[in-house]
Amino acid sequence: MAPSTLPIFSSPLFPLKTQKSFKPLKPLTITCSSQEPRKPSKSPQRPPSRNRKRAPYGTSRRSILKKTFTQEQVKFTAGVSADPHVGIIGGGMAGLLCALSLEKRGVKSTVFDTGMHGLGGRMGTRVIDPRQLIFDHAAQFFTVSDSRFAELVDYWLEKGLVRQWKGLVGQLELGGQFVPLPSSPPRFIGANGMRPLADSLLSEASMVNVERPCWISKLEPFNGMWYLSENGKPRGQFDAIVIAHNGKCANRLLASSGLPLIARQMKRLELSSIWAFLAAFEHPLPMGDSEVTFEGAFVKGVDSISWMANNSMKLLGSQSDGPHCWTFFSTAAYGKQNKVPQENIPTQTAEKVKTSMLEGVEAALGLSKGSLPRPIYSRVQLWGAALPTNTPGIPCIFDPHGRAGICGDWLLGSNLESAALSGMALGNHIADYLQSDGSCPEEYAVGLEKEFQAIEGHDIGQFAAAEIPATSPKIQDDCMTV
Repeated sequence: MAPSTLPIFSSPLFPLKTQKSFKPLKPLTITCSSQEPRKPSKSPQRPPSRNRKRAPYGTSRRSILKKTFTQEQVKFTAGVSADPHVGIIGGGMAGLLCALSLEKRGVKSTVFDTGMHGLGGRMGTRVIDPRQLIFDHAAQFFTVSDSRFAELVDYWLEKGLVRQWKGLVGQLELGGQFVPLPSSPPRFIGANGMRPLADSLLSEASMVNVERPCWISKLEPFNGMWYLSENGKPRGQFDAIVIAHNGKCANRLLASSGLPLIARQMKRLELSSIWAFLAAFEHPLPMGDSEVTFEGAFVKGVDSISWMANNSMKLLGSQSDGPHCWTFFSTAAYGKQNKVPQENIPTQTAEKVKTSMLEGVEAALGLSKGSLPRPIYSRVQLWGAALPTNTPGIPCIFDPHGRAGICGDWLLGSNLESAALSGMALGNHIADYLQSDGSCPEEYAVGLEKEFQAIEGHDIGQFAAAEIPATSPKIQDDCMTV
């Protein structure tokens, strides 16, 4: 592989078979063709206004469900454009790999992402100046088991964007007992944090446009195309659309979109909430009774803490002579008990969470309450839609009549690799559909009625093949990913 060239994913994911049980909703159908009978009186370039009352911020799950199951099914009948354009809502790993896979097949796309600081979703790295504090505050590391994802990781390795994490990682029991994890399979980290990995994906792309920050608030079908808008501002028209994010925003977007089958599958997804506590200390943390200095640990037996990692040692190693920057994740149960609107965390709640999680760290390390020094920097962030707790176990979902699909890690599991494979699968599947010119759409229906199963794993993700001694519980496969 040439170091300067992004990998071409020549081998698609396993074939996406048509689900025989798929049946379009015949009684409630909006037909969108080139002879659309209802046209706007003034501007034919924009869909007609429906004068719908905007739902309040606090729309309940029950009301969204009711709207989802009663909305009409969009059914496009016109052929696709000669030069099709796909709109992708969400710029995490899945959305970016979907865009890249489409480009490899000659299809242009536009990625809409809400990120203020960059692309990547939960591939987040926060750098605090002037002391150059650095934190991976979401995805902590990843493993590789699939050859298609391995192509991408090889490219990152050649570019110097990732390296193997050889620091000591294990399980920390309440009271300070540490049990190391085996080093196989290898754990990988971003050489300068996780965020640069997302930026690198589109560095050589020529058919992918990025709009950021942008909150797509409405999807509207008209005249054989999807029209996207942001609070009334037109954001373009597309032959097909991809939903590459999840949670309440995705559910609201789909609630009146004309995609009831897609919306129903998204509503089946259940997500945990996780608090991230970032803290920098002037000196190394005391390890209590433990005789080893670890860089990462899954925490057991503490209500408020499930993971802790020393970013300074992980990312800078022996070059680090400054403050020690730690990332702490809460348990899913703690996140649920202390959930608040993540866009506006009350100061009182933030201070409560900091205190509680710091006490949890002391308990995990076997230290007395109040013995840890006060951090020189601290911040909490709530990942309100952190990780899936159930999955349909299929790489992507696609509605050929509505020309819309979903990709994301939750469709296959809960890790970075799953997100990448899902994005690749949907990109290739949409390219196949577009090449067919939309004929025989039923052959391209995927996952619209697939049942969900519970995901087994750690509170912060799946870690398969991470075997530890039989006296300790088994941990399952990747860490706080997209």
